[in-house]
Amino acid sequence: MIIDSFNRVHDYLRISLTDNCNLRCFYCMPEEEYDFTPASRLMQADEIATLANIFTANGVSKIRLTGGEPLVRKDATKIILSLSRLPVELTMTTNGVRLHEFADVLEEAGVRSLNISLDTLQADKFMLITRRNLFHQVKSNIDLLIKKDIRVKVNVVVMKDLNDSEINDFVAWTKHTPVHVRFIEFMPFNGNRWTSNKVLSFQEILHSISTEYDYLPLKGGAHDTAKGFIVPGHAGTFSVISTMTSPFCDTCNRMRLTADGKLKNCLFSKGETDLLTALRNGEDVLPLIQQNILSKAKALGGQFSGLEDVKAAALENRSMITIGG
Repeated sequence: MIIDSFNRVHDYLRISLTDNCNLRCFYCMPEEEYDFTPASRLMQADEIATLANIFTANGVSKIRLTGGEPLVRKDATKIILSLSRLPVELTMTTNGVRLHEFADVLEEAGVRSLNISLDTLQADKFMLITRRNLFHQVKSNIDLLIKKDIRVKVNVVVMKDLNDSEINDFVAWTKHTPVHVRFIEFMPFNGNRWTSNKVLSFQEILHSISTEYDYLPLKGGAHDTAKGFIVPGHAGTFSVISTMTSPFCDTCNRMRLTADGKLKNCLFSKGETDLLTALRNGEDVLPLIQQNILSKAKALGGQFSGLEDVKAAALENRSMITIGG
């Protein structure tokens, strides 16, 4: 098992396949013209498989593929099918644009749950946020997966004066559709123009929903990042990921492997460990993994303790797109 100094067992690995993306969401990607990592510096398919095998041999039971957008990689199918042979729950976070091209691959790989990023239900606002006219493609692909009985979680980064007025529209969507909406507090990363006054808190989100709906809490799992709720009679659910106002670090079991092969022990960690170079040099990477996790801070990368404590300009981190979410 991979355990940190606070006795937290880490059995969940998030693997970023690329920092490239076919959308340009401003809170994730610093600018339109972005210097993506050259292919030679990215983990290759066989290297991803080798590292994933090492992690699963040491207790990892869940792997999530992320990006950028994981499905823009030319060898995405090869990677997905390779990892599907491991004794893990395999899942993915995607923007949904290319899912119609990969639906059969995901079924073959046994993927039964996906997270899809969608911050608005309005086509014009989608264009404003992503700088791409692809709303109807994403919405259609969500419907496609639901028809295939794949569990769909929709990630909504909520920002004041941008999409906070749509919170109850998302909840209304869950009435007849078995979609699981996850409202996410806006988090600070390099280049995403974060300010605290754009953050809509967990309590503010729930208050907004309570103006139109009565809801009940759902029982959570041991390592849940989302606090779940259901409106009685609705086919779907909603939840809130309260990283900024009510962190859930005490039960964290997650590790992040960036597309260029660096291990991060927290979304907000300053440091990272280069596993890819070590692997290419024929070194044993397991001690590097163990040491990285042993150095994990108690909460939030040791960089802040909550919303009131954030000094965004002073944070030492990557942009979201190069971390992998």
